[in-house]
Amino acid sequence: MPNIAVLRDPHSLPNGLERPVVAVGNFDGLHRGHRAVIDKTLSLARRLDRPSAILTFEPHPRDFFRPQAPVFRLTPLAEKTLIAGELGLAALIVLSFNAETAKMEAADFVEQWLVDRLHISAVIIGTDFRFGARRSGTSEFLAQEGARCGFQVEILPEVATSEALRVSSSAVRSALEAGNISLASELLGHRWFVTGEVLHGEKRGRSLGFPTANLRLDPSCRLRHGIYAVRVLLDGRVHEAVASFGRRPTFDNGAPLLEIFIFDFEGDLYGKSLIVEFVDWLRGEEKFESVEALVSQMRRDAADARRVLANNARGREASIFARQVA
Repeated sequence: MPNIAVLRDPHSLPNGLERPVVAVGNFDGLHRGHRAVIDKTLSLARRLDRPSAILTFEPHPRDFFRPQAPVFRLTPLAEKTLIAGELGLAALIVLSFNAETAKMEAADFVEQWLVDRLHISAVIIGTDFRFGARRSGTSEFLAQEGARCGFQVEILPEVATSEALRVSSSAVRSALEAGNISLASELLGHRWFVTGEVLHGEKRGRSLGFPTANLRLDPSCRLRHGIYAVRVLLDGRVHEAVASFGRRPTFDNGAPLLEIFIFDFEGDLYGKSLIVEFVDWLRGEEKFESVEALVSQMRRDAADARRVLANNARGREASIFARQVA
């Protein structure tokens, strides 16, 4: 696993992280637009011989302001940390977003966080970044503050795909909600993935001949319910698999669950930590009239997933965990 320091609400930075070059933002998904900001952060940090870091917020500010309508989190903190480490950042600095943070004026954010606590050398932001109470802090304001306080400010434009589709976290969420894995992957610049610990379930899959590893995803997840071809990282090895995300309408129509059938695998997975990478959508969730009809479809799903994964020659190149394979 990549080595990255995770610092929550630090009052100062530890040895080795002094005077960092910092990218500031929510960075949900760490998509291609975010990558441009992070690439600039890494390159400037190398040029200045300073450590590189992300400053982000937990919970997502929209969750604080609208708790009744939580954001579909593309990268909860564990996933965000994994990607940030893979990208080569030295630190992930997490600022708690609460009532005090929400009412902090833009100038106070600069003084208290960027200057007094972090002593930054430079800050990198996207052109549409807003901060401070009432979103009053703009990229232009930050540039002025940088000139006044003695740190560099780099402002990067937004990124679009080859089809001129604006890259954004919202666009990725919409693609996943529609089950459009290929579009989500294009926008992200890597395959979307989830992490989790294997839970004990009803063990129904075992009786059907398809023993599954069950993960409970982040409650905010609005991935389209259905069947997916996936790859799984387990103990440093990548396994191919088929997965169902949904409520199991044939049986209990319960809370959403990710159920993964790993091909050609035997062993106890309970309590194991998995990374599950989504490669393609196969079909929507269905209710079957009989268990026999369900099992027949599951066999077809497994065969379809094997074909998709076999034809996905570039899949490993787009994998966020490619460098973690033993």
